[in-house]
Amino acid sequence: MNHRQQAQLTVHPHFEVGDIDPRVFGSFVEHMGRCVYTGIHEPDHPTADRHGFRADVAELVTELGVTAVRYPGGNFVSGYDWRDGIGPVADRPTRLDLAWRSVEPNTVGPDEFLPWARRLGMDPVMAVNLGTAGVREAAELVEYTNLAEGTSLTRERAANGHPEPHRVRTWCLGNEMDGPWQLGHTTATAYGQLAAEAGKAMRLVDPDIELVACGSSFRTMKTFGTWEDTVAEATTGVADLISMHAYYDGTQDRRDYLASGRLLETFIDDVAATIDAVAARLNAPRRMNISLDEWNVWSSLAKASPVGRQAPIATTPRITEDPYQALDGVVLGDLIIGILNHVDRVRIGCLSLLVNVSAPIHAEPGGAAYKQAIFHPFAAAARRARGRSLDCRLVAPEFVTPTHGTVPQVAAAVTHDTGTGAAALFLSNRGDEPVELTVDHGAFAAFDIKQAWTMTAADRRPARELNLVALTQAEAGARRSTVVLPPESWTVADAVASNDRT
Repeated sequence: MNHRQQAQLTVHPHFEVGDIDPRVFGSFVEHMGRCVYTGIHEPDHPTADRHGFRADVAELVTELGVTAVRYPGGNFVSGYDWRDGIGPVADRPTRLDLAWRSVEPNTVGPDEFLPWARRLGMDPVMAVNLGTAGVREAAELVEYTNLAEGTSLTRERAANGHPEPHRVRTWCLGNEMDGPWQLGHTTATAYGQLAAEAGKAMRLVDPDIELVACGSSFRTMKTFGTWEDTVAEATTGVADLISMHAYYDGTQDRRDYLASGRLLETFIDDVAATIDAVAARLNAPRRMNISLDEWNVWSSLAKASPVGRQAPIATTPRITEDPYQALDGVVLGDLIIGILNHVDRVRIGCLSLLVNVSAPIHAEPGGAAYKQAIFHPFAAAARRARGRSLDCRLVAPEFVTPTHGTVPQVAAAVTHDTGTGAAALFLSNRGDEPVELTVDHGAFAAFDIKQAWTMTAADRRPARELNLVALTQAEAGARRSTVVLPPESWTVADAVASNDRT
């Protein structure tokens, strides 16, 4: 018979991680598989707007709460000529995309995508090609999108129907340049020099932009750490952030998979320590932050699908469109907790991808769009995590994994908006037994948990029917509250908190 293990969480209004940048709830649209074509864009769809974008998908994107969106890649960007995606659509070339062995019609380009993102209230994060292109192309793209007037490129943009600049704030200096699979793959030294020169030129066009240098593609890359050290040294003073990419495989051992949130936190700590050491060595006046601009879980129901060199050439190939189950939602929620506990360094987060390709939203050509299991924890957190993340103290049972050693069985993050008083608790139980969590909030003048919802890995409902369910075992006291966390679960609780003792 299962028994309840005990855990304790202490929350104090004066101890905080930092302010939450809303962009940590961003996503990613790449010209990959069916993310763009028959994903966000399908002119013949019954719900298509006058620009050809699917309104049913747009509604789900809004409900998901996406605040920022990275574009156009990803591996795709390293072979992309942005000029192919501007001008009259009928005159645009059809190209072979070597990253995903796809036929790229260039129907959607910057002048279509950026207004779509703005209409949905998303802050665009643009990537430039530093694989098969370079400094001039990057600077000219910034000029085309951001400069108001006075040059041939700004007149060309106006002639293309956009007299006002798109005003893109954040720019990625290439993508995964440490990866042998990447077009233009290079060394950290060569990439750092190129990124610094491209960033310098881009800033000469628009001094107000924010730049992201490429970090390692994965934590397990052989060059991890030395890559960050070399790139940070080359780009300190030019780049504002360095990227992290983190994917966790749902087909691995179940206990290892459930510990993914802890691995992400360690990864963030390692990157922060490395770039801080560079800043200290250079006596730099400021320190780079982190853009977690690709992160997700691979479906635990995944089946092998050919990509890259093994894939047949297709226009809209179905790449990694595996369904997600509740277990994947639980693990993704645990990853969100790790992000919220590091908002002092993680300023941007992009769930990869937004539609169809390992995504929270699935859309069938000519058919329906629906939510995947990972939609629900992301949407719940994006809607609630406002203001600041609190630096909590957690005492929890141990959780032993086959590969990753011993980690805490419970993870927790707490956010508080001092303006509205709204607070939220994000809790996960990685173990196969329930845990009774006591929350000590006595340092607040008032802290009242109103309601809690949970997702459990044991929920076997089909993806279209999955959602968070109400959790009734939340008991509030004067100084403490108790929440019972089901086995292998992710829970969110709404609260109202105040430190006003007058």
